[in-house]
Amino acid sequence: MSNANLLIAANTVWVVIAAILVMFMQAGFAFLEAGLTRMKNAAHIAGKNVLIFGICSLVYWLVGFGIAFGDGNGFVGTHGFAPSVDALLAVGQAPYSFFTTIPGAGAYLFEVVFAGVALAIVWGAMAERAKLWVYFVFGVAFTLIYSVTSHWIWHSGGWLFGLGMQDFAGSTVVHYQGALAALAGAILLGPRIGKFGNDGRANPIPGHNMPYAVLGTLILWFGWFGFNPGSTLAVITGDKVGYFGYVALTTNVAAAAGALGGIATAWLVLKKPDVSMMLNGVIAALVAITAASGFVAPWAAIVIGFLAAAIAVSAVPLVERIGIDDPIGAVAVHGLAGVWGTLATGIFAVPALASNLATGNGGLLYTGSFHQLGVQALGLVAVGGFTFTASFGCLWTLKRLWGIRVEEDVETAGLDVSEHGMWGYPEFYIPVPGGYGTESHGHLGVPHAHHPPAEPEPVPVPARPAEEAA
Repeated sequence: MSNANLLIAANTVWVVIAAILVMFMQAGFAFLEAGLTRMKNAAHIAGKNVLIFGICSLVYWLVGFGIAFGDGNGFVGTHGFAPSVDALLAVGQAPYSFFTTIPGAGAYLFEVVFAGVALAIVWGAMAERAKLWVYFVFGVAFTLIYSVTSHWIWHSGGWLFGLGMQDFAGSTVVHYQGALAALAGAILLGPRIGKFGNDGRANPIPGHNMPYAVLGTLILWFGWFGFNPGSTLAVITGDKVGYFGYVALTTNVAAAAGALGGIATAWLVLKKPDVSMMLNGVIAALVAITAASGFVAPWAAIVIGFLAAAIAVSAVPLVERIGIDDPIGAVAVHGLAGVWGTLATGIFAVPALASNLATGNGGLLYTGSFHQLGVQALGLVAVGGFTFTASFGCLWTLKRLWGIRVEEDVETAGLDVSEHGMWGYPEFYIPVPGGYGTESHGHLGVPHAHHPPAEPEPVPVPARPAEEAA
């Protein structure tokens, strides 16, 4: 085997491992989103991550991968749909000539998990009130929307790539886009029942399981080591061997700064060191450093992460004040932090690192020029205008034709039982033999040998917190 083939093999191993790490982020979103929403919707919220990744995987193989990375023009890929065996095994050849370090199949796997993350973000602001079928229809539509802008920024023939836009792993392509679609959905759905009082003030609707949210955040932090470092697509980047290790470092220090920035900002703004805001700070920092991770110095990564957390934590209540109900904080955490991270790259990009990546120029801080910052801003405007318009138009059409929000009684009962026929926590809502509220529960749910379990009699449902009763 030649050295060139050994290098391709090493690249492929690294990229596939990174793709698996990014796919595991779906588990992080499942825990985070289920934990930050109410018990009566927990199974629905968590389970949709499996559903949407399945939808995305098939649509992206059939159409999206070709749109995003197939050979074409500056606006869209026009080849590589439903790719053949030969296309998936080839390296650096049509229809995926962009991928010169890994075969097409490895490229598909790595890119589809990114599309899955963007789609997972969309439902955060639409949680607890969207109809199940909307996941299917808009899941298909958004996968295609996402693929178009991916081509603009990440394909070497894309028009924003040609201008030198720097978005190393997707602050704009993944997070900003997902947040924009989420915002469109939240506006069209309207707030959850009881979220805003007659005076317009927001009522708190706490999530049901903060340890789930903590676990979800840690899983996302872990998965981000595939998200950012894996975006090198190789073990050698430019003239740097193992450059993905450097990207991992900037990712980690930014997230660490985000944890501190999140809890400090919450202490100042909310007067309490809110745990959920600390978690928002971590994720916001990771979102922001995603664009910059390959371009900036470690000290700049810390600044970017800390300020991203401060922006997101301050913005969460501001989003509520304008009447938008965003249960997960997707608009602030993924949207505004994504904007900041994209612009921050244009400020802090080190010229030597930009040269090594052969993308754009050094940032304002080093060059004194606003050129790179201007390119970053142009990319945000272009992607924002296209994504929000397309997403809003699609969801508005679905709303007018069939309705995208569940009926009031369905929302009140909870989507678990209404949409799926069973609660995520059945023991808290119905008598289960050996379960919560039954006699045998006091004996760890194990019946005595001389007293076999009888048919359970109905028992009163335990009182739940006010938001669960709602």
